[in-house]
Amino acid sequence: METGTIPIDDLAGGLDLYRTLESGQSYLWRREDGEMYGGAPAPDAWYSTFVERDVIRVRTRDGVLEWESTTDAEPVVRQLLRLDDDLEAIVAAGPDDQLLREAYEAHRGMRLVQDPPFGTLISFICSAQMRVSRIHTMVSTLAREYGDEFTFEDETYHAFPTPAQLATATEAELRELGLGYRAPYVVRTAEMVAGGEAHPEEARDLEYETAREYLTQFVGVGDKVADCVLLFSLGFDEAVPLDTWIKSAIEEHYPDCDRGSYADTSRAIRERLGGEYAGYAQTYIFHHLRTGD
Repeated sequence: METGTIPIDDLAGGLDLYRTLESGQSYLWRREDGEMYGGAPAPDAWYSTFVERDVIRVRTRDGVLEWESTTDAEPVVRQLLRLDDDLEAIVAAGPDDQLLREAYEAHRGMRLVQDPPFGTLISFICSAQMRVSRIHTMVSTLAREYGDEFTFEDETYHAFPTPAQLATATEAELRELGLGYRAPYVVRTAEMVAGGEAHPEEARDLEYETAREYLTQFVGVGDKVADCVLLFSLGFDEAVPLDTWIKSAIEEHYPDCDRGSYADTSRAIRERLGGEYAGYAQTYIFHHLRTGD
């Protein structure tokens, strides 16, 4: 087992691990007390995930981020949790906006994640019309049923399935597991990636709106889901997913940004929220409104 620590005071803007991993950005981490998305933070709780075939566990305690892994995972932890982002500079570069100031103040240390693209794509296909806790349950179920099983420090872990593993699922099986109408979307998207028709990773080097359009070729992926994948996996910090909470924010706080179509409204709200880091602003506003903090 490899271990390490990263002092939180060394991270520009700090780190709130609970808010980062339980703010609706990621469904590929597991809180090891079983209470992920249960509504309450748990000091010292371990969170775990997989990258390739390596288990990675993290927690914050006594002013440091601790990690344990089957490999020397510090570079991967830094990437997954975007620890090298300068949060202070990102906040300072944002617009002078009351709602955003409130959100940044209430959720200091919340960072964007950078999860693996395929797992993120499937997670947000599952997200339609679902609470965050239910999405996490769906994704965990897919890992348990179709992913590889590993033992680490006497605990059993399940990796999120590869495209080839998930492509073996049938629509009937996934419906039985609770995916409902999303089942055929998940199967067909897994088949597309496994068969080499397309891969979400290929959007990374495209211009933003072209990348969003590229991702909509996957079955069950519209503009909003595509924006989630771009923001939480592929490094498009300008992406602003227009979900229910952000639409409510536009209606109440930024009505002039409602332009009648997803594309035009997206352009307007991205500009209002600061352009380059509009996705950071979106994530803070989403979490602030959803939690009522």
